Amino acid sequence: QVRLVESGGGLVQAGGSLRLSCTASGSIFTLGVMGWDRGAPGREGELVADIRSFGSPTYADSVKGRFTISRDNAKNTVYLQMNSLQPEDSGVYYCHADIKDSFYSTYQERWGQGTLVTVSS
Repeated sequence: QVRLVESGGGLVQAGGSLRLSCTASGSIFTLGVMGWDRGAPGREGELVADIRSFGSPTYADSVKGRFTISRDNAKNTVYLQMNSLQPEDSGVYYCHADIKDSFYSTYQERWGQGTLVTVSS
């Protein structure tokens, strides 16, 4: 059983910063791509950023230059540093990861429960 647990969401004023964390635990042999999506009422969900096992981050155009994704493979953790936050960044942020639970298995995508980010104007 694999779990992804997010933390770090909250309420912040426009222009402020938040740092999200997501830690994978359980039966993990290898972690592949890890990333963050976000969703909000009335808006289609979008990939915010993801990162491969040894780097190579990608970002949505809407967050480039403001958000930074990173990971600590020793801790099975991915981070999302969010700076210069704007009200349109509000939403539920979901962590996801591609996980192999054994040498012989294939990667399976797993999702966390989400953490709420609210940016006030």
